[in-house]
Amino acid sequence: MTKKEDKTQPGEELVKVNKWDGSAVKHALDDAVKTCLLGDRPHLKEQFGLVNTRLALCALAVGVAIMAHAWDYTHPFPQSRPVLMFSVLAYFALMGVLTLHTSFREKGTFAVAVHKEKERTWEASSDMKKYDDKYLLTLSVRDAKGVQRELNSAKSCAAYIDTNGIILDNLVANEVNRLYNSLSAEKKDK
Repeated sequence: MTKKEDKTQPGEELVKVNKWDGSAVKHALDDAVKTCLLGDRPHLKEQFGLVNTRLALCALAVGVAIMAHAWDYTHPFPQSRPVLMFSVLAYFALMGVLTLHTSFREKGTFAVAVHKEKERTWEASSDMKKYDDKYLLTLSVRDAKGVQRELNSAKSCAAYIDTNGIILDNLVANEVNRLYNSLSAEKKDK
């Protein structure tokens, strides 16, 4: 058996990351969690509502800026002053709404999945402070009645990465499955 056959199986891609770059490690772990959460559970369908809201706010802001530029081009500055003032204020307000949306609604959420038959919404979010090795993974579920439950897992990112910087998908999957099964079992007990 060659070294290459030892490391990978057909169709499996290894993700290598610079283990000293905290942001790259966090994003690679987020991708591994998302792949595990959505890839192993065909009954979950990814929902893009949070990303679409952010995209719509950005598109509106860019649209306001383009409109201001076009108006200023057709009506030079002294005439376009009220439109430019409105555009600046509208752009500022849209960026404020976007900041509030990303800070208070998204809160590090990188995956949202819907289980249609049971009417549950699953969210995965993470946090990793700068210059810290703790990867905080939060998995939450909200049922049709609006009751939300969540579980956290705080482990060193070294628990999921080998010495060469390769993400160990099986260890990430074990942790995601543990959280998912705990939340699913908790609902059955009630």
